[in-house]
Amino acid sequence: MGNKLKTETGRAPRESEAIMTEMILPQHANAIGTVFGGVVMSWVDIAAAICAERHCHRQVVTASVDALSFLAPIKLGWIVSLKSSINYVWKTSCEVGVKVTAENPRTGESFHTATAYVTMVALDSNGRPTLMPPILPETEDQKRRYEEAKARRMARLELKKQNEERQRQRAAAGEQE
Repeated sequence: MGNKLKTETGRAPRESEAIMTEMILPQHANAIGTVFGGVVMSWVDIAAAICAERHCHRQVVTASVDALSFLAPIKLGWIVSLKSSINYVWKTSCEVGVKVTAENPRTGESFHTATAYVTMVALDSNGRPTLMPPILPETEDQKRRYEEAKARRMARLELKKQNEERQRQRAAAGEQE
């Protein structure tokens, strides 16, 4: 009963925000002394999962990651912060925005190094998608991200539709993936 009430009333983004902090160590760096992109991708996924689980109080899985772009290098010894926040909730999924910044601890300079939008799906105890509580944006920035997330969702659904059509065409033509 408690979960149903929470689902109906919703939650503010601040209730589930997560901030992760990591340091780039030798095992995270490539031959030129910058972080492997896959390490950052892993951290983005973890930050998004923490945020989504805080929001819905359930296990979540990653459905997609939109256009993770690396804007600046992150060097060995630097400090990385990943801030994640729910942008929008649909029925059983949500979009989590993750902003990655890097700090050179010797100079104090900070750099915006990456942004990603991660779609997470809530799971019930049987591993099936289940309802998520709605998001209740409070600030102007949260309201802007809420509206932008709706547009990104439409683009994701259109891309999915195009990919499914291409697969049908290939199957009809007898092509293999």
